[in-house]
Amino acid sequence: MKKILLVILVMLLVFFGYNYYQNQKKEQEKLQENTSLIQEQIRNVGKLVVTEGSFSQVYSYKDSKKFYLDIFSARKKALIVVNAEVTVAYDLSKLEVEVNEEEKTVNILKIPEEEININPDIQYYDVTQDYLNQFDASDYNKIKEQINKSIRRKVERSNLKSNAQNRLVSELQKIYILTSSMGWTLTYNENPIKTSEELENLKM
Repeated sequence: MKKILLVILVMLLVFFGYNYYQNQKKEQEKLQENTSLIQEQIRNVGKLVVTEGSFSQVYSYKDSKKFYLDIFSARKKALIVVNAEVTVAYDLSKLEVEVNEEEKTVNILKIPEEEININPDIQYYDVTQDYLNQFDASDYNKIKEQINKSIRRKVERSNLKSNAQNRLVSELQKIYILTSSMGWTLTYNENPIKTSEELENLKM
């Protein structure tokens, strides 16, 4: 009788041990599968997010030089029309993310800063210049530098950067939706992101 009970006990231990092993194996396979899906989604997000805008402006450039004890002066001037194409981009291939399987968290370590690119088309009109004060390469470089600074100030005052950030948030929401649906937690700067709306208020 004792032998029979011992055999039954051993069989029960083997049965529950096998079930426990199978459950652990399935749990581990599911964890690895979820991790692979999350990593794949992060790779898909890793692209260039670009917002484009156009800016136009008219500038007047004047310069004069004095000669012979300021008795004589030489002048040059030009009317400048600028049409600039501007892009604000986030290179999400530079997004730094850490996937922690044990804690089931996806940690956003670093969000890349926006990249502002200005491509001005500069046209010169009504160009006049005296013999002793003519346009040269330094003038054109100075004009282009001033134009870039002026366009950049316009970009800062426009909604171009906020539109680019909205597109960035839309990409990051794809990671949030996936992690949330799998019971994982998305964090940024060690702060858990509990709702998609919290992504919109990130300090980037």
